[in-house]
Amino acid sequence: MPDNVPPVAATASPVPDFPELVRVFARIGCLSFGGPVGQIALMHRELVEERGWVTEDQYLHALNFCHLLPGPEAQQLAIWIGNKLHGIRGGMAAGLLFVIPGAAVILALSILYGFAAKLTWFAALFLGIKAAVLAIVVQALMRVAGRALNTGFKRALAGIAFLCLFLFNLPFPLVVLGAGLIGTIAAAKVPHLLALKPVAPAGELAPRPWRHSLNAVAIGSAAWAAPMIAVFALLGPDHVLWQVGVFFSKLAVVTFGGAYAVLAYMAQQAVQGFGWLSPGEMADGLGLAETTPGPLIMVTQFVGYLAAFRDPAPFTPIIAGLLGAALTTWVTFAPCFLWIFAFAPWIERLEHAPRLKGALAAVTASIVGVIANLSVWFALHVLFTRVAPATVGPVQIALPNLTSLDWRAALIAGVAAWLVIGRKWNVMAVLALAAGAGLVLCQAFPA
Repeated sequence: MPDNVPPVAATASPVPDFPELVRVFARIGCLSFGGPVGQIALMHRELVEERGWVTEDQYLHALNFCHLLPGPEAQQLAIWIGNKLHGIRGGMAAGLLFVIPGAAVILALSILYGFAAKLTWFAALFLGIKAAVLAIVVQALMRVAGRALNTGFKRALAGIAFLCLFLFNLPFPLVVLGAGLIGTIAAAKVPHLLALKPVAPAGELAPRPWRHSLNAVAIGSAAWAAPMIAVFALLGPDHVLWQVGVFFSKLAVVTFGGAYAVLAYMAQQAVQGFGWLSPGEMADGLGLAETTPGPLIMVTQFVGYLAAFRDPAPFTPIIAGLLGAALTTWVTFAPCFLWIFAFAPWIERLEHAPRLKGALAAVTASIVGVIANLSVWFALHVLFTRVAPATVGPVQIALPNLTSLDWRAALIAGVAAWLVIGRKWNVMAVLALAAGAGLVLCQAFPA
């Protein structure tokens, strides 16, 4: 082991005082770039290796638990650690500080985008960013597939999920729930198909914490619903803020597999269903989320802002956009606190639930198909300026007009893929280089 790397703590250090916990999680929130992998690695270094606030086993145990829940697992892990160290106020502080820095930055970028999206230089900048995002999504697909598809059965589940979404346009939640059901059955009948490890027999477990969980669900659900009740009472069910709140509340319940997995469903509904933004703008939003700290699912705030900004009555566009961003952020992240506070006491029991592990393994495999569908969707809309659906019976395929290929975007995407996948460049550096290339190419070779 190199001299400059501290040994992993075998036992947890004494509990830090609350101000110190706030300082450390504020630092983590400002430095949590790089998506969930980078964020989880950052917290491991800060909290396990350097400070020893939780042990290695506790950290991995909690991470496995967070993978069972919908929503951003890195933020939920932060909430769990804060809750373990300082109870409810510790969990609230850790979870909020993990989100607030990124939320503030992406809100500022969303405001700029809302006013500047029609400018030529801004469009050129984002042509490069969108092309780089395509390479980043493909990298995510390769990374998740390499980790998740370790059996032929899992590869088949991924392929079926892709076909269900790409050819038959089935709803994302239905695909995920179907995979979970298949995994539950397979875990009971043929666990080897999912490469499940034998579950260790449970020893003496603590009493079931029903009262604690029910209280957390009741309080958390009331807090989650409070702004929606206000919107319904003041603006009614036809207002865009109500539509935004309901949609992202549903999304918060089905966001298994991380931001890349749920983006396909969000894009399908936000672009085709509600018409809040275009496919290119959806890619722009992910580019913004990639450049800010915090969970990548923060891209939902960008969508909520633009949806309200463009349909502002009875508010001004900027006020409507701010309300849309705030509501979206609330209904997206409030459930994360609910899940952790309600279900963390059950973590030990969940480790001894083989069918639940089977469901999670199958859902993770299907997520590969979901991300593959997202990759194809992005490629079509980033590389081609004209894409039209073609229907053959129950099958609907999006076909590009080959003459509408934007060679500038294709060139930037190819170089970005080589840098991020082949050369292992930092995502931020690739995005910056791609943005500059977009400006130069659009200036030299205008469309």
